[in-house]
Amino acid sequence: MTNERTLLVATDGQAVMRSHDDGKSWYRINTGQDLEFDDRVRCLLIDPADPRAIFAGAERGLFRSADSGSRWDRVDCALNDYAVWKLVASESDPKVIYAGTGSPTRSILFRSRDGGASWESTPLEMPERCAGVSRPRMLAIAIDPDDANDVMVGVEEGGYFRSRDGGDSWKRLDTEWEQHPGNSDVHDIVIMPGDPKVILVLTVVSLFRSTDDGKSWTYMNARDTWGLRYSRKLERKHGSNRKLLLGIGDGTPGTKAAVFASDDAGESWTPMEMDTPANSCLWAFGSNVANPDFLLAGTKFGNLYRSEDGGHHWTKEWREFNEITDLVWVDAVPQDMELPHVTG
Repeated sequence: MTNERTLLVATDGQAVMRSHDDGKSWYRINTGQDLEFDDRVRCLLIDPADPRAIFAGAERGLFRSADSGSRWDRVDCALNDYAVWKLVASESDPKVIYAGTGSPTRSILFRSRDGGASWESTPLEMPERCAGVSRPRMLAIAIDPDDANDVMVGVEEGGYFRSRDGGDSWKRLDTEWEQHPGNSDVHDIVIMPGDPKVILVLTVVSLFRSTDDGKSWTYMNARDTWGLRYSRKLERKHGSNRKLLLGIGDGTPGTKAAVFASDDAGESWTPMEMDTPANSCLWAFGSNVANPDFLLAGTKFGNLYRSEDGGHHWTKEWREFNEITDLVWVDAVPQDMELPHVTG
């Protein structure tokens, strides 16, 4: 292995695209693998047990690559028949991983206590249908950095839920907000460590922020705060309890996007520089603890950006994709890259 990094772009229709030369050339995965090369992949997660390995949540189940994205094997488990929309691992106990499923399959939260080898469903299960998006999907999962049993889930459309016992029981909390945004469309959740811890719940049109473990909340309207109405993603900077990014657009898919940064755990925000206007809403961030200042960002309709300075300046990459769903990068390249499906 070398110290070069691999960039990975999850897409809706071309599985996981990969670059092993820092974005100069890009490749599809080969045919003949458990993960189809034209699959719909919804989310990516670096395996906490191996920084070269990645989990992928796809339209039908969970997959894992042990070699930085070259080959993919199905994780034969309870997720086989579900569309996996979100994967999050605990910082305090990396063997604990949660998976949220959704459209076109049932929206359920699953739990693994052995690092993703086996899975079980929790009681958090959504109705078959909902308003707004027809079938709900679990887009947001956040785990208290100090407690693997304290987990929060956001559902599009379905609400904001919390469990303090590892997913055995749940309470819905967005119905208790004094300034409810008028819908139950939760897109992201971040828990900022520190004293106090800060909980941030991002809905389609607003941000809710709590510094007292959810007892009270301040409310920011998206259009009034950022000038755009469709708030989509939050990203906490690795190693920081104050710095985070927000990705937003003018709709879904929209025609424009912006990135905002906060140095005070979401209390105030500053717009960041994008060298080329985006073609649609900001949809995903990609990061790695190996270098917190190197970040990726992707739009719904396939624009890919990078930042070398922690998100202050963003440069558009030459390669454009079909719909981007998630991003990660790993600090390695595979020994056998299996590269016949070159795309540029």
